Amino acid sequence: MVVFAKAVAADKRPFDVADYLIAECRERGEILTNLKLQKLLYYADAWNLALRDEPLFDEEFKAWVHGPVLLSQYHRFKDYRWHPITEEIEKPAIGDVLAGFLDEIIEVFGSETAVSLELMTHREAPWIEARGDTPPTEPSTATISKETMKHFYRGFAANG
Repeated sequence: MVVFAKAVAADKRPFDVADYLIAECRERGEILTNLKLQKLLYYADAWNLALRDEPLFDEEFKAWVHGPVLLSQYHRFKDYRWHPITEEIEKPAIGDVLAGFLDEIIEVFGSETAVSLELMTHREAPWIEARGDTPPTEPSTATISKETMKHFYRGFAANG
């Protein structure tokens, strides 16, 4: 099992992972809004749980109207609203293993639009279960279960 804990301290990891995703997407010419960043962070955590049996972040995702949200990073970039994140962010040194993993996340999900990623999360069990009976357009502060994320995406991994 690959462990990222040594590469990036857990309390810094959401910031470093977000910075890496922003810088790498910019290098690839991908437009990244806060909404899309939230979904890339979510899928990175979900697939790390599924493949490595551990969360990438200690922080929990919230099941908001527009999909999963990591509050620390949402608030950091909320002033951009629906516009691309234009802040010049230097790519952090996060280690080759974590960087390679995040590059794969970008390869798989980076070409999708923010809305497409939002719709994907809305069709998946972790977001649906976290929201429970809350209508899709109603605000929610419900937490998405890491255990549900792990089992749901592990099922995808097992089925190819």
